[in-house]
Amino acid sequence: MKTKDIKLVEIEENGNKISPVLPDHIKNYLIDIDGTICDDIPNEEPERMATAALYPDALVTINKWFEEGHIITFFTSRVEEHRSVTEIWLKENGFNYHALLMGKPRGGNYHWIDNHIVRATRFEGKFTDLVDKTVSIQVFEK
Repeated sequence: MKTKDIKLVEIEENGNKISPVLPDHIKNYLIDIDGTICDDIPNEEPERMATAALYPDALVTINKWFEEGHIITFFTSRVEEHRSVTEIWLKENGFNYHALLMGKPRGGNYHWIDNHIVRATRFEGKFTDLVDKTVSIQVFEK
């Protein structure tokens, strides 16, 4: 399935169209690469990228999400000059995905601000099905 095949839902607010959204049953997964689906390889050692060890549970889970119709985008701190080795590695390891975004800011401690719903899940060593939990988050005060 290509992202162009996924129908966005058009929304109007006060008589004006605003940015369309995905249907409720489709998730837009934005997934890191290094340390999340394979060994953590720094940009300073790109020769290791081609042989990074795969996390098998990541492959199974991500490909399952893809088959369920969700959008899979890899978002990595690898730079544009590492795109080719990254695409080859993803293909050779069997990942199905829709897009690859390079140049994510390095250093962690991400705080994503958006006008759309954002859900964040920190990877802590194993891919499994996601479960619902109640947690504390920071929000803008009204």
